[in-house]
Amino acid sequence: MKTLTGAEIVIECLKEQGVDTVFGYPGGTILNIYDALYKHQDEITHILTSHEQGAAHAADGYARATGKVGVCLATSGPGATNLVTGIATAFMDSIPMVAITCNVAVSLLGRDSFQEIDITGVTMPITKYNFIVKDITKLADTIRRAFQIAQTGRPGPVLVDITKDVTAGTFEYESQTPEPVKRQEDSITEEDLETALQLIRKSQKPYIFVGGGAVAANASEELSSFAHKIQAPVADSLMGKGAFDGTDELYTGMVGMHGTKTSNFGITECDLLIVVGARFSDRVTGNAAKFAKRAKILQFDVDPAEINKNVKTYASVVGDVKVILRKLNARLDPINHEEWLAHIDRLKDMYPMRFDKSMLTGPYIIEKIYEITQGDAIITTEVGQHQMWAAQFYQYKYPRSFLSSGGLGTMGYGLGASLGAKLGCKDKIVINVAGDGCFRMNMNEIATAARYNIPIIQVVLNNHVLGMVRQWQTLFYGKRYSHTVLNDQVDFVKVAEGLGAKAYRVTSMDDFEPVLREAIELNVPVVIDCQIHCDDKVFPMVSPGAPIQDAFDAEDLKI
Repeated sequence: MKTLTGAEIVIECLKEQGVDTVFGYPGGTILNIYDALYKHQDEITHILTSHEQGAAHAADGYARATGKVGVCLATSGPGATNLVTGIATAFMDSIPMVAITCNVAVSLLGRDSFQEIDITGVTMPITKYNFIVKDITKLADTIRRAFQIAQTGRPGPVLVDITKDVTAGTFEYESQTPEPVKRQEDSITEEDLETALQLIRKSQKPYIFVGGGAVAANASEELSSFAHKIQAPVADSLMGKGAFDGTDELYTGMVGMHGTKTSNFGITECDLLIVVGARFSDRVTGNAAKFAKRAKILQFDVDPAEINKNVKTYASVVGDVKVILRKLNARLDPINHEEWLAHIDRLKDMYPMRFDKSMLTGPYIIEKIYEITQGDAIITTEVGQHQMWAAQFYQYKYPRSFLSSGGLGTMGYGLGASLGAKLGCKDKIVINVAGDGCFRMNMNEIATAARYNIPIIQVVLNNHVLGMVRQWQTLFYGKRYSHTVLNDQVDFVKVAEGLGAKAYRVTSMDDFEPVLREAIELNVPVVIDCQIHCDDKVFPMVSPGAPIQDAFDAEDLKI
């Protein structure tokens, strides 16, 4: 046992938890922690981002790519509030993250002091739990508890706010070994398992719908065994990408607003929908009252609050989905559904994913990225058309290879996330796919990549409009393009070069492949500005509020 300052206790607790990388931005109230961090820079790498929001997204990306807890730091007031969007992004997608902020001294709290904000009050709805530490005797245990909460059950972000006088004070510190994170098994009952087994054995047309919970639980191996044992086709949500191998013969693509017709029609026709770690987002279900109406719905989820929240289930098993699938696999004999699978294969043949192959388009670029990386890269995205193309036309073979803001839909997420992903997985090619609208949001993080020579590749699908909003304006708002045209004088190549990166502009199909190959070979931060047409659209599509079986594409609009 030794006597340390509160700031030193924070650093020692991070080391206890195995934290090797943190992302942040210093300021007055957090200076004591940064001073302590300076003395441990050979043990904990700190990445100074260009903006606190970038730090939160980087911590999130690090967590998604590695499965570890991401950590970000910020000072009080605007520093803390600049983390809010990143914390909310992690909360909506159930990402384990610990955000450490510092506040004014206890004597100054509640007095509208300089850069004072009640950040625990602000973040209460968007954190799994949050704390304000005003007593140094509780500091170490609070940080340890924050890491445990972030990882246990359904993961999520936890915020720890520490007053400056606590970081300056001294107290005795004794190192502890972190408690192992236990999988949630106690809620898995024999009765629920037996009901699930009966439903599976009786089904003639089973379908598996997998979400981000399967990724969080590291359940890919069990999921693959389960799907092949019961011969069921598999569709995924945006967050579920990679949980099931996208090249597997049972895979049918994403479901929902921009899902494949095969997945949307197949789920509509199935008699049993087995939902593994998914929460029935409105972008998945469309009209929830008409979702999978021919099916009994069997839901596996670690969070009991998700059962019957958006869609009424017939039965459920609550607990860690890896454990649930392992228990079911042990009791199931192989089941033959060849006739059902043959029907799904016919749907695949009838409704392939199509795009215009005569010009440079988003789908062409995504397919080319897949071809060149052989599906072995980590793809991060912003939010919009490019995000959907990245989900549709890259085949994700592994979990934690597709990082995107699903629930909150955060423009500006992907670039920061790509930095975190690359630092967490240094041997992987990391490519962030953005639209020009999203790239404008946080493109200052290119300077962060350049400062630390983090070799991410930023691909901008530049159509000079807010593409997804324009698509809605075209289809549903009489082509009234209100404030969605970005045809100004911004030159992304010059901006990128000014921020310290290598940059290219691509205007034709023939140009993209050699540029991407060169970018990979260079192993430095690279921005590729790809000029595509402003009216390229994401298809298939389901109109907002319509059932998913009403999916349409460009061919349907010609009728």
